[in-house]
Amino acid sequence: MQRLHDTATNNQQILQANFEEYLNGFSPNVREIIDKFKLKSQVRHMAAKDVLLNVLEKFTSSYINLTPFEKLDPEGRKLPPLSNLGMGYVFEELIRKFNEDNNEEAGEHFTPREVIDLMTHVIFDPIKDDLPPVMTIYDPACGSGGMLTESQNFIKDEEGEIRAKGDVYLFGKEINDETYAICKSDMMIKGNNPENIRVGSTLSTDEFAGKTFDFMLSNPPYGKSWASEQKYIKDGKDIIDPRFQITLRDYWGNEEPADATPRSSDGQLLFLMEMVNKMKPLDKSPRGSRVASVHNGSSLFTGDAGGGESNIRRYIIENDWLEAIIQLPNNLFYNTGITTYIWVLSNRKAPHRQGKVQLIDAGQLYRKLRKNLGNKNCEFAPEHIREIVNVYTQMQAVERPGDEGLAAQVFDNRDFGYYKVTVERPKRLKAQFSTERIEELRFDKSLREPMQWAYEQWGEEVYTHLAQHEKAMTDWCEKNELNLNTKQLKTLTSPAAWQKQRDLLTAAAQLMQAIGTDEYNDFNVFKKEIDAELKAAKSKLSASEKNAILNAVSWYDATAEKVVKGITKLTGDKLDALLAHLGCDESQLTDYGYFATDKKGEYLEYETESDLRDTENVPLKENIHAYFLREVKPHVAEAWLNLDATKIGYEISFNKYFYRHKPLRSLEEVGADILQLDAESDGLIREILGL
Repeated sequence: MQRLHDTATNNQQILQANFEEYLNGFSPNVREIIDKFKLKSQVRHMAAKDVLLNVLEKFTSSYINLTPFEKLDPEGRKLPPLSNLGMGYVFEELIRKFNEDNNEEAGEHFTPREVIDLMTHVIFDPIKDDLPPVMTIYDPACGSGGMLTESQNFIKDEEGEIRAKGDVYLFGKEINDETYAICKSDMMIKGNNPENIRVGSTLSTDEFAGKTFDFMLSNPPYGKSWASEQKYIKDGKDIIDPRFQITLRDYWGNEEPADATPRSSDGQLLFLMEMVNKMKPLDKSPRGSRVASVHNGSSLFTGDAGGGESNIRRYIIENDWLEAIIQLPNNLFYNTGITTYIWVLSNRKAPHRQGKVQLIDAGQLYRKLRKNLGNKNCEFAPEHIREIVNVYTQMQAVERPGDEGLAAQVFDNRDFGYYKVTVERPKRLKAQFSTERIEELRFDKSLREPMQWAYEQWGEEVYTHLAQHEKAMTDWCEKNELNLNTKQLKTLTSPAAWQKQRDLLTAAAQLMQAIGTDEYNDFNVFKKEIDAELKAAKSKLSASEKNAILNAVSWYDATAEKVVKGITKLTGDKLDALLAHLGCDESQLTDYGYFATDKKGEYLEYETESDLRDTENVPLKENIHAYFLREVKPHVAEAWLNLDATKIGYEISFNKYFYRHKPLRSLEEVGADILQLDAESDGLIREILGL
């Protein structure tokens, strides 16, 4: 570069050509970095603007030392060398400024140094005396490589606690070209293998398929959509990527495949599953793997039982891989102020940790910065990190003394699980034929709006001259933005479809004439009379057509009789099998939807009212039936449990476990403050209130 500067002329084209030749002289690894930075296009741009020589002068200035060796400036003053660590600081400061200027999303590139320091302590300290001779460290969202290189520095530091003698190999993947280039160049600067850093989407392509790692640290992007990558992971509802294929047991203990993909708007838990997939099996590595991953709060509680997020939490906790979750202070990161958490996983827990999860609330443990750095207005001091690590390694439960400091609690794995139980209530219907009600049958339920408009416009012509009005109907649908699909439009303009609805209306009118227009409080009686009339008339109505008529002339009413679904005979082996399935005795069958009749062994089942269906979240440690009798039955006596619809979910709520109620101030205290303020405002409040 110095030779380029010394031989430069005022001809920008020659300088540009020489500079590009200089760039082409690097190794393939460096040339890839140059390509990702788009340096050649930058050089052309600078040459076109006649500033390339000026930039070259800055980089070769004798007053700036960018070499790893000490130099003297022209006046004889010493210029300190730029070390690998110093170059890392330069990289990270540029990235931080880049994030601020471009309003990047939380956790997308840069993790504060003290957070990485805490993660490395948590990951390495518990096994610092039993580290493998060759260590592999992986970050699936490595950004500029800060976590990887800091982890390496932490365990190799000759003045540190660990001072590992073994070899350390770093692996990572990054989707952003420029940060990938920074990471790869950083690997080269610090003597690591740049080939182990890959570019591209971690979710779309399993770059390290079949490979496992000893340690994994990551701060994946949260709150970012992965919709564009869904096609690589899911085919419809089927999971096609083995990293996200899991098996869970249903309420009855039967194994079944489960969805382990979160909602498409936030893919952070997929990165956690990627790291779980890369853990070393204990039969191949007795030390297993250790994982630390930064997430926001949604990973703790988003998603209902049976949903992707809940299934991921359940899969991790039921396999006993979750050691701890550490809540961090707000405004600790450079480009977000939201609350973040470090998840700590291991597939070889220490004996005293097995079956347990430790929650550490360090949200009130920090010191303020003198000057904000983006959103970052606080940091962990070294003593804070030592305190957190000490509580973690000793698995302590700590009560927070006041509003500040640390709190920690230890839970059983099952404390975070719950049954999502479905509670049913019977359908109660009244029924009555009327001209207005059966008139609804003239129109297809899914096309009611356009069909009703057409009938109001042209009356009986829709049955005789429908083709004449086809374009007008289509235009009206477009004008009113109904957005009908091809099948619906075809039905709307089909004479057969209109005639089918007309025949249904005619059948309903005949039934009304036969049954009358009395109101029935018992839908069961009403339905029997309908069935008898249809049988007597030898009607050819299908079951769906009969139900359409019944639905049109009936409505829910809490004072009506329950609608009977059927009568079930339960005796002998059949009864024993049901009781064993439900885990109850015969006297409790009412609580599960089986209501005894006067005849021994016969039980009524009622139709369920979907609008009144409810769910209850019952802790895994509680008995569902006991919970139902205590929390549901006293309030809704006619309800019953639908155990077959039960799902299992997991969620973790820090607020639930660490919230401390602060009583409101008394009226006297508030009044005294107001009067004091009034005195300071020269009695203005007294004057307003007329006191």
